Amino acid sequence: MPTKEKEKMLCLDDLRHAEYYGMQSTFDSLYAKSCRGEIFSNLMEVILSRENILLAYRNIKANKGSMTPGTDKLTIRDIGAIPPDEVVSRVRYIITGRKQGYQPRMVRRKDIPKPYDPTKTRPLGIPCIWDRLIQQCIKQVMEPICEAKFSDNSFGFRPNRSVENAISFTQNRMQLSNLHYVIEFDVKGFFDNVNHAKLIRQIWAMGIRDKHLIFVIKRILKAPIKMPDGTVVHPTKGTPQGSIISPLLANIVLNELDHWIESQWQENPIAHKYAMDRGKKGIDKGNGYKAMRKTKLKEMYIVRYADDFRVFCRTKSDAEKTMVAVTEWLYQRLKLEVSQEKTRIVNVKQRYSEFLGFKLKVHPVGGKHVVQSHVSDKQLARKRENLSSQAKNIAKPRTGKTEQDEVRLYNSMVMGLQNYYCIATRVSSDFHTLHRAVMTIFTNRLATQRCSRLVKNGRKLTDIERCRYGKSKMLRFVAGSGEPIYPIGYVKHKNAISIKRTVCNYTPEGRKETHTNLRINTRLMLQLMFHPPAGCSTEYADNRISLFSAQWGKCSVTGADFILSSDVHCHHKIPKCKGGTDAYGNLTLVSKPVHKLIHAVQPDIIRKYCNILSITPEQLRKVNILRQMAGVHEINPADYEKEPFFTR
Repeated sequence: MPTKEKEKMLCLDDLRHAEYYGMQSTFDSLYAKSCRGEIFSNLMEVILSRENILLAYRNIKANKGSMTPGTDKLTIRDIGAIPPDEVVSRVRYIITGRKQGYQPRMVRRKDIPKPYDPTKTRPLGIPCIWDRLIQQCIKQVMEPICEAKFSDNSFGFRPNRSVENAISFTQNRMQLSNLHYVIEFDVKGFFDNVNHAKLIRQIWAMGIRDKHLIFVIKRILKAPIKMPDGTVVHPTKGTPQGSIISPLLANIVLNELDHWIESQWQENPIAHKYAMDRGKKGIDKGNGYKAMRKTKLKEMYIVRYADDFRVFCRTKSDAEKTMVAVTEWLYQRLKLEVSQEKTRIVNVKQRYSEFLGFKLKVHPVGGKHVVQSHVSDKQLARKRENLSSQAKNIAKPRTGKTEQDEVRLYNSMVMGLQNYYCIATRVSSDFHTLHRAVMTIFTNRLATQRCSRLVKNGRKLTDIERCRYGKSKMLRFVAGSGEPIYPIGYVKHKNAISIKRTVCNYTPEGRKETHTNLRINTRLMLQLMFHPPAGCSTEYADNRISLFSAQWGKCSVTGADFILSSDVHCHHKIPKCKGGTDAYGNLTLVSKPVHKLIHAVQPDIIRKYCNILSITPEQLRKVNILRQMAGVHEINPADYEKEPFFTR
């Protein structure tokens, strides 16, 4: 495929993986049926299908958490070393093969610092890797069904939704809708207090009525937990943070809250009564809202990210009444308590409201109120501490780390912070304070008796570095290694982008703006998926499919299209007998004659396959590279001068 066409390709990993295993049409069908309100009573057949199980392996193996062992000490590598058919059989047996039914192994409990308050910890539950694989199988099938039912006002742990979208929604309510009273809710230990019985009823109400699946979910919720001190706890409520399915279950629980608040104003029957269809622009409820403002109805909107949510009201009186109503509703309906100390009403014309690490306020500008946002005080102090600590590590690298390693870690921290907080309108001024604090440490710690190691010149910047920091006067280098230190203060505000209602992972139209379908021979790719080599590992089989896509269905040496699955040979660059693995980087797809040529040692065999391929000098160069990596002597064209095999 031409380079220009490649650059236009859009890709979302989850969607691409679904294409690899032929599951996208199945997910689209589940979504469409859920939109129509159909009932699902036989989902386990889809969950336990070979394609879905192998897709689950594919989706979780790239996750860093897959390398974290559970109580059984196993990781995703242990599953990847097993043949695909054995993995499928094992999953099916764990769920259906035992007399007592599915019984998850003990979950390992670990306490981690909270992201917005490092002084406090959050309990993390780490299931065993086989249980995580099963949860991923379930999540993949349940997600399209639930997405059809979820509110447009929730943004956490959902495809195509992000913190940026949530902040954009918040800004629009404060600035465009002039809703200046924000209720900041804080639910006490949400994930630890989810009522199991209520959750199961909510899943049932969504149309998921496969009794076998419901049984499996109940067992997941009640999986025993091994505490750090060795004791075992059997939970009666809550969804353990750290499990793959927990975010989806959390959204199911709070989806009822989203729709209840929407029913008070956004989706009120009066709004629909006066609504006008604007075609591509959607439904205009403006006339309905005008009519509702003449009544005693309270105007309110919700924005939710996981268990963190805000409700926007027009008046203080409405906000006070809404806070009481929502608090009571959460307790009566979901058995969840609201923290009275942390829940408050904020007038954003007078004070900042905090949300997802940002603080927002409106200021009068030209007769209007315009949103001004900063990095929250807590986060700014925490990021300053983290950057300062890493700056000290550069001056004095930790054991087993080089100065270059520490600089690169610091730079990754800088880019991560800039990418996340750039949607704050005052991010530049906030990060300038960080820059001054960090540069003071660099100046002091990198100083020598003769001079400072902090200089203005160093190694050549990469294209990405030059594009991002090349014009910055703040950029400095570490003398000796020549590594650049990215300037944390060199950041530009970016407008937070709202989510487009048309974007959806489970409709062909909804995928157009975010994802481009594969432009290769998908029939052949699926054949490779269904018929892996006998005895090969799951890792090998999965990487073979990825390579077929990455190489555009072509031989890596000749560039010729693969026609038959039998002609697709997956070559180990470093043979397994010499320490090679089934890792993606150690594999390449070549045609059968090329594979024969790579391993050929007899001159007549070499000449034979060179003639079959009508090999060119460039192709021979590639072959020789692979032969050298495989420990085979290079092919010297001078040895075949009497009977040359190069094409002219």
